[in-house]
Amino acid sequence: MKYMKNPILFLLCLCSFLSIQAQNNNHNNRPKLVVGIVIDQMRYDYLTRFTERYGEGGFKRMMREGFNCQNNHFNYIPTKTGPGHASIFTGTTPKYHGIIGNDWFDKKRGKNVNCVQDDTVTPIGTDSKDGKKSPIRMLNTTFADENRLFTQMKGKTIGISLKHRGAILPAGHTANAAYWFDYDHDGTGNWITSSFYMDGLPQWVKDFNESGVAESYFKTWNTLYDIQTYVESGPDLNTFERIFKGKETATFPYDLKALKEDNGGFKIIAESPFGNSLTTDFAIKAIDTEALGADFVTDVLTISYSSTDKVGHDFGPNSVEVEDTYLRLDLELERLFTALDEKVGKGEYMVFLTSDHAAPNVPSYLASKRIPAGLFDEKAMRKELNDFLLQKYNQSNLILSRVNNQLFLDHQKIQESGLNLETIKNDVANKLLTYELIDKVFVTSAINHFEGPNGYLETLLRNGHNQKRSGDILFVYEPAVFKDTPWNRTGTDHHSGLNYDTHVPLLFFGKGIANGSTLQRTNITDIAPTISALLNISFPNGAIGNPLEFVFEVTQD
Repeated sequence: MKYMKNPILFLLCLCSFLSIQAQNNNHNNRPKLVVGIVIDQMRYDYLTRFTERYGEGGFKRMMREGFNCQNNHFNYIPTKTGPGHASIFTGTTPKYHGIIGNDWFDKKRGKNVNCVQDDTVTPIGTDSKDGKKSPIRMLNTTFADENRLFTQMKGKTIGISLKHRGAILPAGHTANAAYWFDYDHDGTGNWITSSFYMDGLPQWVKDFNESGVAESYFKTWNTLYDIQTYVESGPDLNTFERIFKGKETATFPYDLKALKEDNGGFKIIAESPFGNSLTTDFAIKAIDTEALGADFVTDVLTISYSSTDKVGHDFGPNSVEVEDTYLRLDLELERLFTALDEKVGKGEYMVFLTSDHAAPNVPSYLASKRIPAGLFDEKAMRKELNDFLLQKYNQSNLILSRVNNQLFLDHQKIQESGLNLETIKNDVANKLLTYELIDKVFVTSAINHFEGPNGYLETLLRNGHNQKRSGDILFVYEPAVFKDTPWNRTGTDHHSGLNYDTHVPLLFFGKGIANGSTLQRTNITDIAPTISALLNISFPNGAIGNPLEFVFEVTQD
């Protein structure tokens, strides 16, 4: 009644009410939580090859209720874990975000560096150097960063992965936390972080580390179902798989407790499907204790399942071990989605799922089926090239490093010796073309621009080439050729721009997402702009991809 006597007060209250309603409506259009899932080394055909054996609550639920982009590819080279995670969440390629490999040659330091190495931070939860990590080397923002900025830092971001780069790069620069598993070099088996994010582990993480959950996975890994039913894979006993120390053959079962001492302790958990189970355990705990998705300010959770990559590298795409790992991962996804339904609410969260790269069969297996393939000795190549340059120019060790199919020359020595850099580049390139198994060679210009014609392969190389960080010479193998190392003679590897490395799943599911599928080509760099458009926030600052409008649910006015 008093409002009617005071029209000005009434109008002010009405405007305030309408403003609050508008804000609530705006928030209600956004998911409370965005979950970005990366399955490390997942080929697209793992969705189709194993589909009859998946349950209804994991991969199939995403495809049944969400949107399936069936022709999704990486649009740069090299297809590695670090660049993959950075590109998915920034919406751009190594050319701009600067993560040109898992490791690369740092021209200023004169040595190789890891993509998330940061010697200025201190490990939290461990004394291991694996705790000295941050996103400092990534040059662009992620959509999670943009969400934090848009919400005035109210929306949380947490990144989780067994691998440090799988946790750190997706979460971006403004993350509240990124946690990874201390498993390498006989690690502690704790979830750890660095001082980039915090001064000490939260109590819930300490409690989780002390709970014995990680230790509980030192158990026997046998097939989930009768091994005779694994008809989508090759025979369990073959010569194309890595054999764990302490076993005579790469065959089921695997007694992880008995094998742990000879295989890096907690590392063997990461190299089994139980590493994915541990990741789900920790992710669900984070959702609960960090109250992710508990209000109408959108939070972001990034989860990278790393054990698929470990198992893939050890055993290869045609192995029973890989098939069993994906059948078990399907159950982990169902467990995660059930937790999200209960804790955030059905229809209140949104999930996308993709991979950081795919993988081919190992060259020895392909060769056994008469498919062209091979192994190339890069170590011997570098020595031969340095000997060639020594003989021609009387200067030793002009090639400082070979990494990611790139060669880095000693610019300082070349300049001080009065030699011509471009001439040396061309000499090396011409010599490289004489090698069997090398298909193409490209040199960079004087100011380290990528040189080459405008073709499909050249575009991918250009997108992966960072002017300041990449090498002087780039070479490309023939299809199905790996660098010859002891670990590449079995299992698999990845790095190329060929379909076996670039074609990965892309599934969207949850609030705001339509039901359907497309064979239209999509690029990995389209994901971040799509999520940004869904949230009505700024695109990541270097994004080059386009929002995929067809994945959005059409709302009726």
